[in-house]
Amino acid sequence: MTQQEWQARAGKVLPGGGFGNYDASVFIARGQGSRVWDEDGNEYLDYLIGSGPMLLGHGHPEVNETISEQLASGATFFANNSAGVMLAEEIVSAVPAAEQVRFVSTGGEADMYAIRLARAFTGRDRIIKFEGGYHGMSAEAQMSLAPKTDRPFPEPVPDSAGIPAAVAADVLIAPFNDADYVASLMSDEVAAIIVEPLQRQIPPEPGFLEALRDLCDKHGALLVFDEIVTGFRFAYGGAQAVYGVTPDICTLGKVIGGGLPLAAIAGRSDVMAHFDAGKVAPGKSLMQVGTLSGNPLAAAAGLKTLEILKRPGTYEKLIATGEKVMALVDRHLGQSGVEYQIVGHPTLFDVVFTDKPVRNYRDIQDANASHMATYNQAMREGGILKSPAKLYPSLALTDADLELTSKALADAAGRLSASA
Repeated sequence: MTQQEWQARAGKVLPGGGFGNYDASVFIARGQGSRVWDEDGNEYLDYLIGSGPMLLGHGHPEVNETISEQLASGATFFANNSAGVMLAEEIVSAVPAAEQVRFVSTGGEADMYAIRLARAFTGRDRIIKFEGGYHGMSAEAQMSLAPKTDRPFPEPVPDSAGIPAAVAADVLIAPFNDADYVASLMSDEVAAIIVEPLQRQIPPEPGFLEALRDLCDKHGALLVFDEIVTGFRFAYGGAQAVYGVTPDICTLGKVIGGGLPLAAIAGRSDVMAHFDAGKVAPGKSLMQVGTLSGNPLAAAAGLKTLEILKRPGTYEKLIATGEKVMALVDRHLGQSGVEYQIVGHPTLFDVVFTDKPVRNYRDIQDANASHMATYNQAMREGGILKSPAKLYPSLALTDADLELTSKALADAAGRLSASA
């Protein structure tokens, strides 16, 4: 069947004709290595990589073999399994904040529980989050994720219908990279600050994460790093290892499941104890149950993925590849005559069409959206599959892939130059 036919079928049974994730007109039939093919047979170089999980590329033979071996022994049990224990041990050994781990199935769940855990530990209700920061689909996370209006800080803007108005009272919104403003919000009512160490693609300015750590220590709040994206991507220890700031709680996902649904909350043992009703006072424990939490297929796939990532030279290769792609962007867009910046980290970045410093969500919103649309369309037509605002390099990229990337960028630069 063609993509158009699939789209017609999807429109009858799926709201909006899709899963709510990506362009609903795109139906991916298969993936291998750095490439994916849609239902019409069109081949794309994949810089979307499943929104991040496929860091090794699609269909890695060692991961596939591990999944097949586990599948022969069973898909899920709703009970402990050895792969899950070994994966938790590896996370604890790798991630500075992780003394204990609790598995869930999605990053959104992990972030929801991290917020609840911070409230349980501190006995406080208020949460500070950053405008434009993505932390899943909970009511708190859906405050000022993508606001269409610039309300004055710290007033939150609900991003979804169905969120009780009362939720807004306990969520304070701050601009990313503004530690002084965060300091003005701190009080003995704040349970936690939740932050992506790299917010979507915006890096923290020097000293910003350290200031958040100091503010939490000063006021008895917890620092939560959402490392769903950056965990095991920036480095084996995640962004917290790269930036040298250790949170009290961190959330992990994407890479740790090896392409299958798995996420985790990790943190200090005294904080994580609130998942164990036998270790805390009555009324202080969190109930957390999930049919597929710690699923053995996902745990085995994740464990094998981490084993591969841990091999010597792996992150050096990933970062070098990302830097090569960044250099290609500069080479071609630098000749386009339009103002742009590459914003992010070699393992996760994109172009922002602006001549102003990009420090926070509003700086992204003020950039040239028309140029971005032209750029993304040209990249798609040039055989590049990417997020509208992110580009994920993978370890599967080859020299031929970089040549294709260069050709697509050259075309994009030409279109931008013509429209400037």
